[in-house]
Amino acid sequence: MSNPRRFEELDFRETPLGDLILRRRLMTTLDNLEVYEVILGDAFLMSSLFTTVEIALAELGLAAVEAGDAADAAEAAGLDVVVGGLGLGYTARAALDHPRLRSLRVVEYLAPVIGWHEGGLVPLGRGLTDDPRCTFIHSDFFAAALDGFDPREPDLKYHAVLLDIDHSPANLLHENHGRFYSEDGLRRMSEQLHPGGVFALWSDDPPEGSFLEILGEVFATCTSHVVTFHNPHQDRDAASTVYVATKSRSPR
Repeated sequence: MSNPRRFEELDFRETPLGDLILRRRLMTTLDNLEVYEVILGDAFLMSSLFTTVEIALAELGLAAVEAGDAADAAEAAGLDVVVGGLGLGYTARAALDHPRLRSLRVVEYLAPVIGWHEGGLVPLGRGLTDDPRCTFIHSDFFAAALDGFDPREPDLKYHAVLLDIDHSPANLLHENHGRFYSEDGLRRMSEQLHPGGVFALWSDDPPEGSFLEILGEVFATCTSHVVTFHNPHQDRDAASTVYVATKSRSPR
């Protein structure tokens, strides 16, 4: 019997942000664990080996909705949520696992990433595409954050927006994203949230005081959560940050 290949390139695409690669490999040091990895240009974007923080993004964000005023708006009908950035689907999956999730819109700029899920090329793909609550929207999240996430329902309000695209508010995949992280950009995005709605953001950097100050200008409350996870490559713990900000119930 032939041994499975340790590395397999599943897809390669040229994109406006650089070459996009999806690959699968077997981690021989972890009992041949099958790992999926995404690379964009020179940046290693994500790995199915490290999903703790992506899942925590959804869990912390939606827990804040439940604890806040937006829960009142969703009590009867359920939660309407936006995820910015599809990736390997772990944030979307965690959002769908929330017991009161009514609808999920996943905004993804790179069409091949959506294709990976629709074609069952990544492990979570079929589970997302087969869930009638989940809709993929091929769009630029940062433009949609200003003009409406779902072009079919531009006036719809959401209980939470969960963002996992850039490495951090200071380490961007594209310089055009910078405007979003300003007070004006965040305020315009917040107009799509219900009163008491939540904006949550993944960052690969430690908490940044300057960004928390900007969040504090827009939202009624904001906090940063340091989420740790084990890195088996280096046999040590690593950490990322999840910011959680809650919109005021009344106009500011």
